[in-house]
Amino acid sequence: MSYDAAFAGMKVIDLSGGVAGPSCAMMLAQHGADVIKVETPHNGGDWSRILGRTYGDHSAFSIYGTLGKRSLALDLKTAEGKEILWRLVGGADVFMEGFRPGTIQKYGFGYDAVSAKEPGIIYYSISGFGQTGPLAARPAMEPVLQAFIGIVTENKGEQDQHPHRIAISLIDMFSGLLGFQAIATSLYVRREQEVKQGRFIELSLMHGGAMLSVIRMIANYMERGTTQRTSMPNGVFNTVDGQINITMVRPTDWRPFCEAIEQMQWLDDPRFSTHPARAANLDDLYLLLRPVLAAKTTGWLSERLTAKGIMNGRVNSYEEFLREEQVVATGIMSWLAQPGVPELVPMPNIPGLPALENGTKRAHAPSLGEHTRDVLAEHGYSATEIASLFDKKVVAGG
Repeated sequence: MSYDAAFAGMKVIDLSGGVAGPSCAMMLAQHGADVIKVETPHNGGDWSRILGRTYGDHSAFSIYGTLGKRSLALDLKTAEGKEILWRLVGGADVFMEGFRPGTIQKYGFGYDAVSAKEPGIIYYSISGFGQTGPLAARPAMEPVLQAFIGIVTENKGEQDQHPHRIAISLIDMFSGLLGFQAIATSLYVRREQEVKQGRFIELSLMHGGAMLSVIRMIANYMERGTTQRTSMPNGVFNTVDGQINITMVRPTDWRPFCEAIEQMQWLDDPRFSTHPARAANLDDLYLLLRPVLAAKTTGWLSERLTAKGIMNGRVNSYEEFLREEQVVATGIMSWLAQPGVPELVPMPNIPGLPALENGTKRAHAPSLGEHTRDVLAEHGYSATEIASLFDKKVVAGG
């Protein structure tokens, strides 16, 4: 066993689609598992491949979600397709599915059936609202869950005060990590067993979103919908040449903050001189503060606030972030060439693993069905049988 490939030798069958399930399976691939991504040969494969702008068989979503996997394009609605999947199940360590509840059972690959063939298999189901309950059958994506859980309610625009979804796939990505944690710990326990015992693991995006929001959820519930405001000015403020985020936690930050922005008179102002007073007069403080900050450059403010130990950060675009000296110095990003993509793709390296390198399996996002022939051959299909399956359109790919 190696720290660089903890799951080497393990076979994962990934039938999930979108973001949460595929990102979980991607992490298993990055840690050395042979992840076979099974996707339909019709309608573009995994629907994450057609989200937003596309580059051949890929979108930004699928480049990340398929990294390090092998792709098998397989029609599970055919008898031959089901037989192929059963062959893949043989010797598999993990089986992952992300269909609507009840769908995988109709195909004949529910947990009872799969575990009967492979008793030691770790079977993972990811869904929107869970496998049971009145909403189980409803389709759900990130924006729906953000609204349902309460995240959207808190994210109101400063100008319109209207709830907005958070643009990044917070729930999907966090749920992917939760799934990886659950599968990884299960595999760790199973390795110690003389007789390998499998298990069924369920995760919903609803559950993942609740875990993601737990601190705000508790605070908001305990305060009956009115979360306590901090008595220190925090947030994003306009500057001469952009915007800056300022974050303060302790009351002791108040004096160095005033010193940094050269507003020492606020220390003696009875509205702001004490912690309780600032809490009661926070709106007045913001009215005075905003024009002061708007008259300074981001660099001037950042330098002085940092010198006084006040947390701050320039508000960047993603492109500006990628050009930051700190990002380059820490080596957290790799730039990867991908099939069909006209330029290098920025990709964060996986913590605890070597940096991603072009030309390696870990750094490659396969096109739809790229490994169909190889996977079939590995599972006992002859060249003639494989050709027949292609002719019948049971499988597809390169």
